[in-house]
Amino acid sequence: MARRVLLTGGTGFVGANLARRLLHDGHEVHLAVRAGYQGWRLADCLADVRIHTVDLASSEATDALAGLVRPEWVFHLAAHGAYSSQTNVLAIVHTNFVATVSLLEACARAGFEAFVHTGSSSEYGFKDHEPAEDEWVAPNSAYAVTTAAATQYCRFVARQRGLPVTTLRLYSVYGPYEEPTRLIPTLIVRGLDGALPPLVNPAIARDFVYADDVVEACLLAAEHAAPQVGAVYNVGTGQQTTIGEVVEIARRVLGIAAQPEWGAMPDRAWDTGVWVANSAAIRESLGWQPRVAFAEGFARTAAWLRENTERLEYYRRHRQLPA
Repeated sequence: MARRVLLTGGTGFVGANLARRLLHDGHEVHLAVRAGYQGWRLADCLADVRIHTVDLASSEATDALAGLVRPEWVFHLAAHGAYSSQTNVLAIVHTNFVATVSLLEACARAGFEAFVHTGSSSEYGFKDHEPAEDEWVAPNSAYAVTTAAATQYCRFVARQRGLPVTTLRLYSVYGPYEEPTRLIPTLIVRGLDGALPPLVNPAIARDFVYADDVVEACLLAAEHAAPQVGAVYNVGTGQQTTIGEVVEIARRVLGIAAQPEWGAMPDRAWDTGVWVANSAAIRESLGWQPRVAFAEGFARTAAWLRENTERLEYYRRHRQLPA
């Protein structure tokens, strides 16, 4: 059944993949975007969505938006601070927490069937194991602090008012339309030229989850009532992959002869040797399963870049050191 959908963050990486899936499934898609948004990820389907330029942190603006759209499903993916170049703390608070409160309250007044908010695995901070959703959070950055606060507010409002609000804590999402400066696109673009980028410690690990699997989690969260009001779910594969393993997969898939120069790039403050999801709750409650193993997802992403010369050149122009 087609739904009227309001999507924030739709011009971003995960949001663009979700927007395309929603359009494919026949839904009416409304995108809430900031002034000056970059629409390159949706250039070929912008005519199929309805664009609303709005400051989500303004309660007047979100009230007007919710009243106009009357969304049945809301997907709140807008975020700031996940990239190392995004360091303005006030902008991070404004986007991740204030905007979440404003949007949720406006949509609650207008009414909705489902509100799906995306948080981050960074909310847990450094752990030496797979954290479950009810564990104490220890956010390790301003970005993580604000996403943790937004998650708690969503959970509080849902439980206080009995509203169908679900938060998905995303692990390391990759796939088509990812930011050109990130690790996987950088490896692919440089690998297609037979080279490797500067690299950090090969023991650093992440739980990489393919974009299509994350989109599926978003849809399942909207379609099915969670057994617990205000549910929070980890969205990750439950298998971590080291940077060393990532590079070997890239060398094999792309036929890269160059040898990695480990430590040519310094470790970042958030790098760790243990970063893996406990996704038992979403598997049990919503029936979600990650379907794309990392090697397959990497090959799919490389093929997606290779099949369009204009797209590949865009990534080449915007590549930097992996973020």
